[in-house]
Amino acid sequence: MKKMLIFGMAALLAACQGASVPESFTTIDEYPAIYPDYVDVTVPVNIAPLTFELEDSCDDAVTRFSFADCQIVCGGVKTQPDPEDWRQLVTQACGKAIGVEVYAKRGGQWTRYREFSINVSPDSIDPYISYRLISPSYVAYEELTLNQRCLENYDERVMVDNMLCGLEKTGQCVNCHNYQNYNPQRMQFHARQFHGGTIVAYDGRIKKVNMRNDSILSAGVYPAWHPWLPIIVYSTNKTGQSFHTRHLNKIEVFDSASDLIAYDVEHNRVTNLEKDGTEFEVFPAWAPDGRTLYYCSAHFEFRDTVSADVETILRSQEIKYNIYKKSFDPETLQFGPREIVFRADSVTMGTDSLAFPGCSATLPRVSPDGRFLMFTLGYYGVFHIWHREADLYLMDLTTGEVRPMEEINSSETESYHSWSSNGRWVIFSSRRDDGGYTRPFMAHIDEQGRGAKPFELPQADPDYHRQFLKCYNIPEFMRGPVDITPQQFADVLKASDGEPVSYVRNLGEKK
Repeated sequence: MKKMLIFGMAALLAACQGASVPESFTTIDEYPAIYPDYVDVTVPVNIAPLTFELEDSCDDAVTRFSFADCQIVCGGVKTQPDPEDWRQLVTQACGKAIGVEVYAKRGGQWTRYREFSINVSPDSIDPYISYRLISPSYVAYEELTLNQRCLENYDERVMVDNMLCGLEKTGQCVNCHNYQNYNPQRMQFHARQFHGGTIVAYDGRIKKVNMRNDSILSAGVYPAWHPWLPIIVYSTNKTGQSFHTRHLNKIEVFDSASDLIAYDVEHNRVTNLEKDGTEFEVFPAWAPDGRTLYYCSAHFEFRDTVSADVETILRSQEIKYNIYKKSFDPETLQFGPREIVFRADSVTMGTDSLAFPGCSATLPRVSPDGRFLMFTLGYYGVFHIWHREADLYLMDLTTGEVRPMEEINSSETESYHSWSSNGRWVIFSSRRDDGGYTRPFMAHIDEQGRGAKPFELPQADPDYHRQFLKCYNIPEFMRGPVDITPQQFADVLKASDGEPVSYVRNLGEKK
């Protein structure tokens, strides 16, 4: 009885805000057009309130969320549930579905749309995510920030502020934040150009590393922390960018060379894993058991008739990345030879009339239970965030079966993705809203690898993303917030050129 009384009071408080459900209305068998699209989505029980606005023009609107004897009534074309009322509602509906009724008033008459559901999964989601915010300007990146956001409310905080380090000619780019096993106390990110270096935060200590060495191609770029050892595998990349005037994909980001290296955080040592000039290796990712390293590699032999960058641009559609793996011994720190996992270059993608023979796979990420490998597949190349055809695919590592995640994909770009720590959610970058901006979407994944309809990152104002003209890149789950301040990171970046690394033949060598 006490529980019923509490929920009854919550509904009364919501009604006291001035909104009430119309008593007289006509009903139409159509779902309301709302943004973001939360019709029949599945959300975690600990998610922030889902806000949305009615896209159909009207004089007024009312929305009712209900489950059993608990309800929330919101007035106006923007539906914004009270956070405390929302928490009570999703707690009550955990494992079931909330009913959502939307009413619109036009010319003094109310219309009731077809009711839809918001399914509440008992599978919770990690409380924090982080991402890079960047304007789609291609040349200026002063306003870059790395931000963290609490998924249980709308709280957002800047972790790294690029403008604290310098402007214009004394500025730099920050990118590729990554964590060891979702631990915010063990993270890293890169800065390029004026204050260039790799920042590593490890159990309270922050250091800047100068990873450049004559024995490796470049400083580390795309990172992958070992699940428990103080080792990070990076790709080293010579990256370029070209612009298209007639192609549907306006920008092509490419590598004219790339390798894999392993970095020892404690001893500041690096080593090459392959160093084959005919292989472009990129996007390392560890299996959760720490004994297998997955990555992508494209075979490419230069003809040397023009410069490497020019030849890579001219032959960009020939570059197809396959997925490989290497065994790893955590005791000896030795890597084994590479083994093929998925031959994307033998896959035909597209429709019968627009089939593209031979594709390219990037961004392999393994589920925490070790069963599934999710990756992005596009027609060619390494930077699929700029490819409209790019979709998410899933490999069952127990059977080898590969399928497109049609239940998650859209007609626009799907790219960078990460698994939650319990393996029941993925977050990924998508351009499905407008084709121009990447925004974070999340989807529930069941034990068989099937995904539910994705939902967009909730905001206090449902129109926030359409007004906030920045792209969200590299969404990563975290078990909690990063406590280091932006000024602390900036001070370390500006203090020195960074600690130099030493090169070894393998990380298992004695010092």
